[in-house]
Amino acid sequence: MGASCTTSGKSFVLEHILAVLYGEGVPHTGTRPRASLGRVLDDVGSTLLDLVLGSPDSVTEIGGVAIHDPHDDAPLPTSAMVLAVDVQEASAIADLVTHIADRGAAVLVVRAPASIDERVRDAVSRTGVVLLGLTRGASWTQLTTLLRSTLAGEEVGVTGSESLGGIPAGDLFAVANAVSALLDSPVTIEDRNLRVLAFSGRQDEVDQSRVETVLGRQVPERLIRALDDIGMLKQLYRSSRPVFLDPACLDFADVVYPRVAIAVRAGDEILGSMWAAVRQPLTAEREQGFVDCAKLVALHMLRHRAGADVERRLRTDLVATVLEGGPGARDAASRLRLTQRAVVLALAQTTKPGLSAAGLEAERERLASAFAMNLSAAHPGSAAALVSGVVYGILPIEPGPSDEYQRPLRIAEDFLRRTGSGGTGLIGIGRIAANVAALAQSRRDADRVVRVLRSQLSGKHVATISDIWCDSLLLQLGDLMAAEEQPLREPIAGLLAYDSTHGTVLVATLHAWLEAFGDVKAAATVLNVHPNTFRYRLKRVVEIGELDLSDPQVRFAAMFQLRLIDAQGRPSASGVYE
Repeated sequence: MGASCTTSGKSFVLEHILAVLYGEGVPHTGTRPRASLGRVLDDVGSTLLDLVLGSPDSVTEIGGVAIHDPHDDAPLPTSAMVLAVDVQEASAIADLVTHIADRGAAVLVVRAPASIDERVRDAVSRTGVVLLGLTRGASWTQLTTLLRSTLAGEEVGVTGSESLGGIPAGDLFAVANAVSALLDSPVTIEDRNLRVLAFSGRQDEVDQSRVETVLGRQVPERLIRALDDIGMLKQLYRSSRPVFLDPACLDFADVVYPRVAIAVRAGDEILGSMWAAVRQPLTAEREQGFVDCAKLVALHMLRHRAGADVERRLRTDLVATVLEGGPGARDAASRLRLTQRAVVLALAQTTKPGLSAAGLEAERERLASAFAMNLSAAHPGSAAALVSGVVYGILPIEPGPSDEYQRPLRIAEDFLRRTGSGGTGLIGIGRIAANVAALAQSRRDADRVVRVLRSQLSGKHVATISDIWCDSLLLQLGDLMAAEEQPLREPIAGLLAYDSTHGTVLVATLHAWLEAFGDVKAAATVLNVHPNTFRYRLKRVVEIGELDLSDPQVRFAAMFQLRLIDAQGRPSASGVYE
C-alpha cells in the first residue's frame, strides 16, 4: 500500500515515532501508574465508561474489581472498583456509595444513564468515591474482562519494573495510544486469531463494527469470514507493508470507515496485527511510521507474552509448593499473600469423547483461567493454578457463625453452571485449613472428593470432604486390599462366581435387598421384576451363598463387600459390574 519513503523521510518519521512513543508530551508515555483510575478511563475510554460524579485524579491506585452482592459482604480489595449490576434508583446508589466507602472502595460503576439526585451528589462529595456509568449496549461481563486486562496488576513475587524506551515492557495499551497519536486514528493491537490484546482511546469515534470488536475483545466471526473471503488476511500476513481495506469490499452496513492493517512480526513469526481506523489512505510518511511502529509493537508483544508465561509458571510453582507442604510452603504462601484460614478446591473434568490430548490440555488451561478469575472475584486473596492436570484453587475463609462450607459450595456450583461445565466438571472441597501447614491436608481431602465424584458413588458434581467421608474411606480400603492382593471373601466371592458361570443375578438381588432394608417390593421394583420372582432369587442367594440374613453381622459383612465393589462399579440387573 502506498509509495515508499526516502531515507531522509524515514529518518524523520522514525525520530517522530520515538518522540511520540518515548516521552515528548503525549499521553501514556514514561512509566504510568499501574492501576490508577485515570489510566483505566484513558485505556477503556467512553467506549465503555463515562464519568458521572467525582474526581478520577483522586484515585491513584485501584486494588481490584468486585461485583456488588447485597446478600454477601465478602471483603473488598483496597481501593476497589465496585460494579453495581442491579442498582438503579438514586436512593440505592447513594446508600451504596456510603456503604462501599466504609469498606475502603474507591469507585462505583452503575448502568448508564445513572439516576442522580442531591443525596447521590452529597454521598460522592462526602466520601470521595468516584461514580461511573456503564455505556448502554455494553455488558457487565465485557466490562469485567476489560478491566481485569487493563488494570496492570503487580506480578507475583517480582519487584521493580522493566521498560522498553520508557514504556513499561509489555504495556500494549500505552503503545496503542502512542501509535494512535502518531496516526491521529484509533488503533487496535490483535493476535493471530484477531483477538484484541489492546486498544487506544477514541474507539467511539469509529463505526459500530469497531465498537463491537473492542467490547467483545474479538473481531466478530462474520467479519473474519468476510476478510478471509476477499483475501485480506492472506495479503496482510504475506506483506511487510500496510494493507488498505475499503469498507465497500465487505458490504456491511456497520463497517463505515476504511482500515489500514499491518502484520506484527518477530523474525519469521507472525505475532499478530495492528489495525487503524482511518478516513482516507495514509500519507507516505505516516505509512512508513506505521511500519516502524509495528517493529516496536513486536518487542512489546514478545515481552507481554513472555511476562504472562513467566508469571503463570511462577504462580503455578508457588501454588504447587503451598499444596505440597514442607519447608518452602510458608514462604510461597507469603508471596501469594495467603495469610488466613483457607480451603482448597480441586477442579477436574470427566473425559470428553473424541477430544484429543492437545484439546484436553487447552480445555484445562481455559478452565484454569476462568476458575482463577472466578475465585479472585469471590475473594481478592485467593489463588489458583493448573497443577498435574488438576486446577487447584485456594480460597480464604472468613470466620463466622454460619456453615463455613456454604460459601465455597456456592462458588463451585455457580462456576460449573456459568461455564457450562456442569456435565463434565467436578469440584472437590477439602477441609478448612487453619494455617498454611494444613493446606496440604486440605488438598489431599479435595483430591479424595474428586476421586469419589469420578466414581459416581455420590451422583454429585460438587461435594465437600464431609459429604463423601464414608465413600472416601471405602475407596482407601479398596486400595489397601488391592495392594495386599486380598481377594473378596465368602459369600460374595462365591455368588459372583456362580453368576458368572450360570448367567444369574444373585449378587444384584442381594444388593437390592440390602439397599431396600429387606423391603422385597421396593427391591423388586429396582430390578424391575415381580416380587415373587425376587423372593425366589433371594431364596437361591441364601441357599448358594449359605447366608443367614437374620444375622446382623452377616448382613454387615455382605454390605461392606458390596460397597467395596460399588467403588469400582455398581451391579446391574444383568449381574455385570460396570
